[in-house]
Amino acid sequence: MENKKNLFIASTYRLYTMENGEKKLIEEATEERPFVFVSNFGMVLEAFEAELMKLKTDEEFTINLKQEEAYGPYFEDRIVELEREAFSINGHFDHDNVFEGAMIPLQNNEGDRFMGRVMNIGDEKVRLDLNHPLAGKDLTFEGKVIELREANESEIQQTIKMLSGESCGCGNYGDDCDHHHHEDGGCGCGCGHCH
Repeated sequence: MENKKNLFIASTYRLYTMENGEKKLIEEATEERPFVFVSNFGMVLEAFEAELMKLKTDEEFTINLKQEEAYGPYFEDRIVELEREAFSINGHFDHDNVFEGAMIPLQNNEGDRFMGRVMNIGDEKVRLDLNHPLAGKDLTFEGKVIELREANESEIQQTIKMLSGESCGCGNYGDDCDHHHHEDGGCGCGCGHCH
């Protein structure tokens, strides 16, 4: 079996979706605040990572992903209603974090963690959309590779720590995790983000 190298990849990009026949900018990673990750850890969309790994430093790219290669179709049955009391702290509803449009972290009975978007808050129930915010959409990434090289041991270990939940990992890549916050609440360094 081939031993795949872990690559350190930093890139700029502008992420677009097509909505009603128009190209809509979703987010941007700039040269000052690039998107950074280590390959082969399942941190980003597989098709996006595979295309980036074919490139070289300073090479520009346009990567088009169909919804099947991105976040899949939108499923109506992923809209759920939970008891309002599940969002209470010390008997008080958590208005600071739970409001219409908010992306909130959730956990199921098996301990799996995921994000949900608050659609509506009723007197007794909170309606949530558990689809990824980009589900059902084709994506286009336009950008440039800033750096692509074999990852060093420190970068690999930081990625492992981040994936095990020990740290976000953003700071150790020269990032500070206040950018690239995708609609699902993660950041561009692999903290549960979009790619």
